[in-house]
Amino acid sequence: MAKSQRNYICQSCGTVHRKWTGKCDGCNEWNTITEEVVEATVPKGMSAAKGRAIPLYKLEGENHEKIIRHQSKMAEFDRVTGGGLVPGSALLIGGDPGIGKSTLLLQIVCALATSGKRCAYFSGEEAVDQVRLRASRLGVTGASVDLASANNVRDIIATVESDANPYDLVVIDSIQTMYVDSVDSAPGTVTQVRTSAQELIRVAKRRSICLLIVGHVTKDGQIAGPRVLEHMVDTVLYFEGDRGHPFRILRTVKNRFGATDEIGVFEMAHEGLVEVTNPSEIFLSQRQENVPGSAVLAGLEGSRPVLVEVQALVAPSALPSPRRAVIGWDQNRLAMVLAVIETRCGIQFSGCDVFLNVAGGIRISEPAADAAVAAALISAQMQRPLPQDLIIFGEIGLSGEIRQVAQPDLRLKEAAKLGFKQALCPRALKTKNAKSPDLAIKRREIGSAGDIMLFFADHTERLAS
Repeated sequence: MAKSQRNYICQSCGTVHRKWTGKCDGCNEWNTITEEVVEATVPKGMSAAKGRAIPLYKLEGENHEKIIRHQSKMAEFDRVTGGGLVPGSALLIGGDPGIGKSTLLLQIVCALATSGKRCAYFSGEEAVDQVRLRASRLGVTGASVDLASANNVRDIIATVESDANPYDLVVIDSIQTMYVDSVDSAPGTVTQVRTSAQELIRVAKRRSICLLIVGHVTKDGQIAGPRVLEHMVDTVLYFEGDRGHPFRILRTVKNRFGATDEIGVFEMAHEGLVEVTNPSEIFLSQRQENVPGSAVLAGLEGSRPVLVEVQALVAPSALPSPRRAVIGWDQNRLAMVLAVIETRCGIQFSGCDVFLNVAGGIRISEPAADAAVAAALISAQMQRPLPQDLIIFGEIGLSGEIRQVAQPDLRLKEAAKLGFKQALCPRALKTKNAKSPDLAIKRREIGSAGDIMLFFADHTERLAS
């Protein structure tokens, strides 16, 4: 009989320790190590029995069965998933508590059920009546969705496989509340999360069920549990947003059936999540005119161009170490841009507090925002507003050069559609047979951070004349 042994496993990264310590050696987090009891198994080699030969196929074979995706009729969600949900796939969605994960999944389930798909919703955190109250608030009580409040993975699998008519979609809310009764550890631990997800995914692959799994996140914004959980599923989505803003961003981190870094924009309303078809117009709707420190970035999220306002505020500091506060952008990137401006342009920020904000609650991660951030900082420091019809994008190097970014024509097209007349953009790369699109927007190419300063000088002269 196998003896049980005690392991000390970090609940943040899954690192196994010989004894309990206050700090994890893998992720340097404090108070994340818990004791778990596992069955000690003796490693065995291969027996003398021969294995079964696996059939092999060629790449040029015909695909007789075309995969038909389950479309939820929510364009923003279908965009993020790559055109709809693939049968037999596993999708993991994470987000902060109260951000709207359960609301989004309930709307998707009801939309698919209305279109004729057979759907089941298993909640480990709420009772059936609580789910019904949410459905009543969303106005989707007429959808034929099977509800259950359960935590035992064995019971859930038995329920899903009991009917000859298989389900098309199954929702697990959430994976941290599920447990396998053969594993001697509490729900939410690394072992339980990994084992529960593995069993549920195996059933989904075997029965061609689209599995939607809700995952809680840690204080760092990462999905709680072992990192291997993200490798086990086919698609990983993050639901982002600031509680002070009504907008929610659904971002693709991993997708085996579509593009990554795609975003879907929703607005949280009383009747649930409402799609935002033109997020650029919404993000710029409350922009003030002739305010120093405001610049419009022509960004790109996946295949979607998004125009957002970058706001900068520079104020004298009374502290020995001036503050650098950032919302919606990387703080280390801000320090790099400030150093380039001080060194290459001669504008000093050493005795000033610098505040940077990306309006609308969206988070920008692409390097194309460097030029817009630099222009906003220079405008705030010099107290000179930028033109209202100007967009900026480009990556800044340490030597002060402005580097080319992806899809510049797509960014300019989106800006021209919203009425912008001029753009500061990197110099176009000269390639063979390259054709410049005919856009109703005046392009001014910039090659260095100093060219942004020259634009301010030229703009001031035009205003004076």
